[in-house]
Amino acid sequence: MRALTAQQLLAVWESGQGRSPAERALALLAAACPATSLESLARLSIGQRDARLLRLREWAFGSQLAGIADCPQCGERLEMSFAADDIRAGEENESSEPLSLGVEDYELSFRLPNSSDLMAASNGGDRNAIKQTLIERCVLRASHRGAATMIAQLPESVVTAISERMVEADPQADVQLELDCPGCGHEWRAAFDIVSFFWSEIGVWAKRVLREVHILASAYGWREDDILAMSPWRRQIYLEMLRA
Repeated sequence: MRALTAQQLLAVWESGQGRSPAERALALLAAACPATSLESLARLSIGQRDARLLRLREWAFGSQLAGIADCPQCGERLEMSFAADDIRAGEENESSEPLSLGVEDYELSFRLPNSSDLMAASNGGDRNAIKQTLIERCVLRASHRGAATMIAQLPESVVTAISERMVEADPQADVQLELDCPGCGHEWRAAFDIVSFFWSEIGVWAKRVLREVHILASAYGWREDDILAMSPWRRQIYLEMLRA
């Protein structure tokens, strides 16, 4: 995997307009991993994918992350800042072997969800329908007291046990931030989604960089590629001279 240049990051951002989060994630990884097929990237577990995106984000914008959250108790807006290592779930799991689980007289074999599963489930309707689609795609075999059983007929308690085992096996796919409100003292956990977070940052960055390109191209007649090839520091020097 390689870091993306300004030109490559802008190209991915432009092509990702109107696409789903899973498609945007794959577009970023495809640009950063040109030697890996899109099909192979789509088969990465969500945790494997997100670990790569977190690394790519570090290369693009640094190791510190900052964001905001609203307290669900009193509505106060909190500013938060943390390091990439704070949300990195240890060593990346490279295994793609199926998992097994025995619970409530059920014997199950299943794999971890991937981006292809998320794209298929995104058209599933409400949250329960999406969850059911993921289970049906990821459970490979299911039996009850030795007899094969329909995956769609698994009890909710068994489905919950499968989901919990998936999180345990792929912790980077379910990053939770521990938050507390300084105003009312309420404590809660909030899910952190690297795809939406990174994409939002790219959007802010892209619009700022394109404004810089416009200013410099208008003043000097330079081509977009030449301006983007400059280091951010060098672009700022030219912009400061123009403002002066």
